[in-house]
Amino acid sequence: MMGGSSGILWMGLFVLVLWSSSHGSVEGEEYMKYKDPIIPVSVRVKDLLSRMSLEEKIGQMVQIDRSVATPAVMKEYYIGSVLSGGGSTPLPQASAADWVNMVNDFQKGSLSTRLGIPMIYGIDAVHGHNNVFNATIFPHNIGLGATRDPELLRRIGDATALEVRATGIPYVFAPCIAVCRDPRWGRCYESYSEDPKIVQEMTDIILGLQGEIPNGSQKGVPYIGGKDKVAACAKHFVGDGGTTKGINENNTLIDTHGLLSIHMPAYYDSIIKGVSTVMISYSSWNGKKMHANREMITDFLKDKLKFKGFVISDWEGIDRITTPPHSNYTYSVEASILAGIDMESVMIPWKYTEFIDDLTYLVKNKFIPMNRIDDAVERILLVKFTLGLFENPLADLSLVNEVGKQEHRNLAREAVRKTLVLLKNGKSETDPLIPLTKKVPKILVAGSHADNLGYQCGGWTINWQGFSGNNYTRGTTILAAINSTVDKDTKVVYLENPDSQFVKSNNFNYAIVVVGEPPYTETAGDGQNLTMLDPGPSAINNVCGFIKCVVVIISGRPIVIEPYMSSIDALVAAWLPGTEGQGVTDVLFGDYEFTGKLPRTWFRTVDQLPINFGDSHYDPLFPFGFGLTTHQSIVSRSTSSGFLGRPRSYTSMIFIFVLIGLYFQGKLLTGELRY
Repeated sequence: MMGGSSGILWMGLFVLVLWSSSHGSVEGEEYMKYKDPIIPVSVRVKDLLSRMSLEEKIGQMVQIDRSVATPAVMKEYYIGSVLSGGGSTPLPQASAADWVNMVNDFQKGSLSTRLGIPMIYGIDAVHGHNNVFNATIFPHNIGLGATRDPELLRRIGDATALEVRATGIPYVFAPCIAVCRDPRWGRCYESYSEDPKIVQEMTDIILGLQGEIPNGSQKGVPYIGGKDKVAACAKHFVGDGGTTKGINENNTLIDTHGLLSIHMPAYYDSIIKGVSTVMISYSSWNGKKMHANREMITDFLKDKLKFKGFVISDWEGIDRITTPPHSNYTYSVEASILAGIDMESVMIPWKYTEFIDDLTYLVKNKFIPMNRIDDAVERILLVKFTLGLFENPLADLSLVNEVGKQEHRNLAREAVRKTLVLLKNGKSETDPLIPLTKKVPKILVAGSHADNLGYQCGGWTINWQGFSGNNYTRGTTILAAINSTVDKDTKVVYLENPDSQFVKSNNFNYAIVVVGEPPYTETAGDGQNLTMLDPGPSAINNVCGFIKCVVVIISGRPIVIEPYMSSIDALVAAWLPGTEGQGVTDVLFGDYEFTGKLPRTWFRTVDQLPINFGDSHYDPLFPFGFGLTTHQSIVSRSTSSGFLGRPRSYTSMIFIFVLIGLYFQGKLLTGELRY
């Protein structure tokens, strides 16, 4: 039996051996703090940074498109991030498992590097997981702004995060918190409202995407609450919704007070809510490109607002610092990095070696100081550690059934109901058309958007510019929703553009005309006329001129409608509702009330643009915040018999007459009404 002191010595040596083995590394006996999940993230970041070469640091600052990524490229160039641009998928109609396998293949390349730093995969999930076949497509932001419901936004963020994580992806380029001040802008539907207060409230989607930030958390520090959450991205910093004439990527002419009071407030909220990344805008502020604006990115966003996450460029955003783009690329790299951009979504997706070579040259020749590189890499590593990528770099298949699941579709359907804005209901207040009656002999459905899922979803859906038709993802068109909602004995007739003679000769009880804009994204959506897609006007004229009709507008913004108002009985702004068309019929047929309010001003003519609430000469067709409601007391019309829901019995008619009599008696007694 060994002595007491000898036993203690051997026990100490035994503990030391155990500690060494548990903290060992690929570099012999050295303990690597950055690999220890118990160590504070800030310490892990500093430790890893101290071990990295310039080549490894610059690699972390690069984001490339999946189309040029391979495990070998990830390993050779130490690539820090990969993304899917709009429509960039592993294969057509790829399953969640296909996505997981692709992401993991790239990740294995990153993990095989000397330090094993995981890459971060990003994707546009701007209204649900919109690149992915069968995913739930939620309404675009303009519709969500009509809900005035931040709690709904949290739930949408939560569902979107689950569907994104189900495909092995931990990072989304959302939300867009632009304040669109001119509907001629092709990205206006990506903006929640013309009102910065509403946009601020809608940043609660970040709490759904990333998780509720704990009480006492340091402001400005990214927070991601587990393996079912994703890193979010507030974009596009800053002023992208205020460009002259709404021209995409153009110049925002506004003084500092205007920029800070209109376009900046949602960034304050996003940072307080722990947003992980901020994407820079293509646009300029008073002539200076945002991608080269050190005063706004470094001095304001990082230093004044204390944002600690990383700043990412937009797709090839640094190329566009010069005119023409890419005409002096070395200068653009220098200007953007010195301005404070940390990850060049270089997006030079197909030119990553040029970026790496130029940045290496600029650092080695002291045009860019090493502390600027270290700042960028620290921020990128902070987000990666916060995401848990070092502990769980590879995705599994445990969440694949989250994509497009019914619970999420039900949530999207609820969101659609709340986005709808009732602009007109009957040619007089005493003769409302909505709620529509479910049980009538025959209904006409017309319009280019009634049976087109792609039009219903808009841009940023499956493909960058969206699609037309019903074959590219799963969902319910408005026509299908009508067919499943009306009484089984009601005949529904659909013609995209019926002629007036057909309408007059078929004894329809009423018509639903669904018209609007085609899908578009970014510059392709810029427009000066804002008219509906043909044959929308003729469909309205041919139908609404002869029978009672409700017109449903599917659009990413207000469009020209005033010339048709006199013939329209009821008018609904449905924005871009996404895959769940039954949310539209839920409200049209009175199962739920209209609650949506206009998130932006509806102009009379395009000559008024830009027009926003508070302007000195404010004379809109429908003002900001406008929205009629329907009352639950008349929902019974949706199931009653007869033309447009006459009362079921004489009892209800007597009740109505009694109320009218009491009303006039009260007027007589108070002297307000005289013979």
